[in-house]
Amino acid sequence: MSKREQLMEYITQDVVAFLAEDRQLDFAEAMRVFYTSETYERILDEETGLYLEGSAYIYDILTTELDHGGLTQLEY
Repeated sequence: MSKREQLMEYITQDVVAFLAEDRQLDFAEAMRVFYTSETYERILDEETGLYLEGSAYIYDILTTELDHGGLTQLEY
């Protein structure tokens, strides 16, 4: 397993655990939600570099996606 794959696996484990706890989902449902998300697709895309970010940051992106029905770029 490459270092990139390891990082993605650790992130996935953390994010699924956060999702299960925060949204009170069973683990299988939390995995389904994460694996079918745009956020997960972006983690798989090496060009985004998202797999290099921390689990909490990625979870924040996921919750934004879930709460708004998709990934959006927030303007400040």
